[in-house]
Amino acid sequence: MVQLCANGARGAADGAVVPLSPEALADSVAAAVAAGATDVHVHPKTPCGQDTLSPRVLAATLEAIRARVPASVPVGVTTGAWAEPDPAARVARVRSWSVLPDHASVNWHEPGAEEIAAALLERGVGVEAGIWSGTDGADLFLRSPLGPRVLRVLAEVTDTGPATAPDSARTLLTALGTAHGRPVLLHGEDAGAWPVLRLAGRLCLATRIGLEDTLLLPDDRHAASNADLVGAGVQEWTSARREAGRDRMGG
Repeated sequence: MVQLCANGARGAADGAVVPLSPEALADSVAAAVAAGATDVHVHPKTPCGQDTLSPRVLAATLEAIRARVPASVPVGVTTGAWAEPDPAARVARVRSWSVLPDHASVNWHEPGAEEIAAALLERGVGVEAGIWSGTDGADLFLRSPLGPRVLRVLAEVTDTGPATAPDSARTLLTALGTAHGRPVLLHGEDAGAWPVLRLAGRLCLATRIGLEDTLLLPDDRHAASNADLVGAGVQEWTSARREAGRDRMGG
């Protein structure tokens, strides 16, 4: 699986290519799905371009995207603490949503992660457990009674060094162990995005790519769209899987 991460916490300062409004997100997501993305992760934005958990904004964003992509493509959102710093307010936001995403990411190192995840599960929303390298997220997740109930684990490599990010990814995967038996999606960011994506392919793990994680294509050219990144990502990930398969077969 190659998931699209359409915009992340990026804003207007990152360039017009980053989709911010519901309509821009819908256009960008539709093109990226056509390019090969099979799952979607977006950050709904206020009119000022800030991440938000507002039920009104979330509903408008989800409805715009779902009108443009097949029903078989799941659409998820963030619950990052930067969008609502108070954990109790974040839970209240989740419980106020009138239109539900298919899944939502929960960063396990953030205060209130267990409560956010529980509120999502109560509403029938899948939980992507965000486990960041360089945090105690893996340890907290492995001790969580909710661990076996999450949809998947997002192994998020925050090391942006292209030479060191793959080793950081392997360290994170080792810390996650069996990850409660849940599927793992491995990804990096910025200069570490492409090396980690290729590692995910070699390890036969799901991955993601999009303007949240990098603004650059594998050859360091600026991406013109999420579709460009997804097209390149699918190609790089598939090639890495094939190479790993040939290596395992001794040829």
